[in-house]
Amino acid sequence: MPSACAASACAAMTDNKRLAVSILRFLHEQLQSGNLSSGAQESLEVAVQCLETAFEVSTDDQSLAVPLTLPEIFASATQQISQSQVNNNAAAAATTVSEEQQAEAERLKTDGNDQMKVDNYAAAVEFYSKAIALNSQNAVYYCNRAAALSKLGNYAGAVQDCEQAIAIDCNYSKAYGRMGLALASLSKHAEAVTFYKKALELDPDNDTYKSNLKIAEDKMDAGSPMAGMGGVDLAGLLSNPGFMNMASSLMTNPQVQQMMSGMMSGAYGGSGGAAPGPAAGPAAGPAEAAGGGGVIPGAPPTGDLTGLIQAGQQFAQQMQQQNPELIEQLRSQIRNRMPSAGNEEQP
Repeated sequence: MPSACAASACAAMTDNKRLAVSILRFLHEQLQSGNLSSGAQESLEVAVQCLETAFEVSTDDQSLAVPLTLPEIFASATQQISQSQVNNNAAAAATTVSEEQQAEAERLKTDGNDQMKVDNYAAAVEFYSKAIALNSQNAVYYCNRAAALSKLGNYAGAVQDCEQAIAIDCNYSKAYGRMGLALASLSKHAEAVTFYKKALELDPDNDTYKSNLKIAEDKMDAGSPMAGMGGVDLAGLLSNPGFMNMASSLMTNPQVQQMMSGMMSGAYGGSGGAAPGPAAGPAAGPAEAAGGGGVIPGAPPTGDLTGLIQAGQQFAQQMQQQNPELIEQLRSQIRNRMPSAGNEEQP
């Protein structure tokens, strides 16, 4: 039993022979028409002989005959092509946006922009969606809606809108920039890098794209969004003399010691269990002697998680008072490690 591949090859060979026979019959009709010069007639006779030899066919083989002549097949095919063109033109006409629709869509876009300025992102999405419904071929509407969706935390939706905007206008730098922001928010830093690079290729002087590209590349190299404790350079921090001196000074501060002792003893633990009471005998430590059970005077009740939060706030205040300039450097470092919407995020 022949295989499927062999059967397919056989069918293709038969179709080729049928086509060759159709061509031969057309050529015979031309030879019999009497409209050819002697030179043209001789050329066609040679062509007939070559086709018969090449395809091993003859016009006498009725098994290879087709119901339509070659001119009829050609006429049918051209008629189908013409009808297809008519259908395509009709479809294009149906999607044509009138001037009134364009004007209304622009008005809706402006309304959406106004809502973005007052941080009413949900309303902005609605206006941009209405604009898209009127004119779905405007890349700006999709790109602006992507910005609003990103503000609402719908990064997947923003990615889809950016894809649509790029499909409409592949040279729209803002769409690539916003795509990068959405992907970075989804921790897809490698993909974000690709889109930031494309945005910079189209808009080389955009400093926001440059900054966001650097951040995405750094996070991609780090290999984990947790690396560096949210973007803080821990190695550089621990090698910073100012930070180490401040830490040493703070740890010798009695209030900080008392605070840390309370935290370590579980006085601010979130487990809900009671902190250990005063130790029996001389083994009781300074924390217990100071407040009993390691509790700082004035702290919330044992087991209250807010106590831990307040202790951390007190510790941060101590650090702020000790070296405010260093603390500001740390804050700046964290801010610089976060991607920025920048000017391109404005609709």
